[in-house]
Amino acid sequence: MTPKSVVRKWIAAFNNADAAALTALYSETAINHQVANAPVEGAEAIHAMFEAEFAAATMECIPENLFEDGEWAILEWRDPKGFRGCGFFHVIDGKIAHQRGYWDRLSFERLHSA
Repeated sequence: MTPKSVVRKWIAAFNNADAAALTALYSETAINHQVANAPVEGAEAIHAMFEAEFAAATMECIPENLFEDGEWAILEWRDPKGFRGCGFFHVIDGKIAHQRGYWDRLSFERLHSA
């Protein structure tokens, strides 16, 4: 799978709040670093992170732009409330090895606490 196709599957699983389907897209030793939080290392920990996040808030990822450069996919996204961010996905052999996400935590909490 190309990096773009992996991220398209990631978006679909995220929008279905499907932590198991998301986790299946990561390598066993993957790192997910949402820069507003500490890095999460390993597929099991990434699964637990998604479970906790989906329990805490209803979220939707609406892709604005999706680019691919070699082993990398870059996603610019928004949600229905206007919250925005971007993510960088390093995909090796069809699995996400490293993900970095940039978004404003304070804005997220303000928009999703109501």
